[in-house]
Amino acid sequence: MRGTLLLAAFCGATLAGAASARQQPSPPLLGAPASTLANAPQDSPVQPIDQGRIKSTSEANREGITGAMQAPLRDVNIVRTKIPRVLLEAMDDPYQRPARASCDALIALVQPLDVALGEDIDRNPPGENEDLMDRGRKAAGGAALGAVASAAQDMIPMRGWVRKLTGAERHDRLVQSAIASGAVRRAYLKGLGEARGCNPPATPQHKPPAEPPVVDPGMPPPRDPYGPRKPRFPINKQEAPTVPQGPRY
Repeated sequence: MRGTLLLAAFCGATLAGAASARQQPSPPLLGAPASTLANAPQDSPVQPIDQGRIKSTSEANREGITGAMQAPLRDVNIVRTKIPRVLLEAMDDPYQRPARASCDALIALVQPLDVALGEDIDRNPPGENEDLMDRGRKAAGGAALGAVASAAQDMIPMRGWVRKLTGAERHDRLVQSAIASGAVRRAYLKGLGEARGCNPPATPQHKPPAEPPVVDPGMPPPRDPYGPRKPRFPINKQEAPTVPQGPRY
């Protein structure tokens, strides 16, 4: 009984925090007039870039402290991830041929998928200057929020059965299927754009080819850093096969 009361109180506090977070005003846009910026509150939260991107349960649990505290509500299927309509259509047939396959039509089909799935890997490649320390900081932040979500989920007894009975587990599988179908659909559309010679985002954004090294014809070839190459199994002269020669005149 005591655990049930604690769970009810925790869920109520989490819902109140989520409601207050939704009521906060959005930050002003870039390039807005000075009067608008002056009247805007100084403590307005910055909206994430991928705000409209669909997120799985594990990603939502690591989305800030609010997402970690809402983990029990996802287990009882009170808070659910909304699946965009474009992903639901992709689940029916990811390889459905579009009615119009022009470059403009492909761009119009790819852009909603970018909004629902986030930028593709060709549009947002990993940074060249990203080292192990930067990745460690990101992993540590995600692990900390994951620990908070795990501690909050431990308040639900028999969590696995609760997720099955409430339909939360089935909805998670539906979300994962929608994400996979949307990724396949976007790759298929970009393949059509690649075949027609379209420009991004209707085709993958390829890296520019590397410029060939400039070699002075008067200079000797560069030295092999591995030294002289030797065969792995050297052949003795006595064992070398003789090459037949033609008649001599």
